[in-house]
Amino acid sequence: VIQAVFFGICVLTDLSSLLTRGNDSQEQERQLKKLISLRDWMMAVLAFPVGVFVVTMFWSIYIYDRELVYPKLLDNFIPAWLNHGMHTTVLPFVLIEMRTTHHQYPSRSCGLAAVCTFAVGYILWVCWIHHVTGVWVYPLLEHLSPGVKIIFFAAVTVIINIFYLVGEVLNNYIWDTQK
Repeated sequence: VIQAVFFGICVLTDLSSLLTRGNDSQEQERQLKKLISLRDWMMAVLAFPVGVFVVTMFWSIYIYDRELVYPKLLDNFIPAWLNHGMHTTVLPFVLIEMRTTHHQYPSRSCGLAAVCTFAVGYILWVCWIHHVTGVWVYPLLEHLSPGVKIIFFAAVTVIINIFYLVGEVLNNYIWDTQK
């Protein structure tokens, strides 16, 4: 969902840029700048770190024991192409986006705070779903003791923050910008 919303905003930004080119409307220019800021923020805080996290974690766990993250039963309902659409294609598309469009990253402290907020919010959502249904969204969590779950969730938060920093460094390297 994050990737679909992000790339939808990218398309909207590009279309808006094309449609307002040569137009002297300061209001349209102001709105376009807001849209570009939203696109850049989403890339920095959500699309890149979450996308890279999903691909690396999903396939690492899948290779180790697919039943922990994507039980074989799901093959009856979710075709292989859709699984790759959710868990593979995210990475090349986000890397292509990073290479073709310069994104202005927020200050490091604001970016990391936003990534942490998202990670903690998502973890709380996963826990809430378990609380309401009694089923863990990710079968891996069934095998972890409560203490290990806390360590796992903390590690996940640290990893996604590392991916934020990797995205920032990669963006600066590609576009040769030094702060």
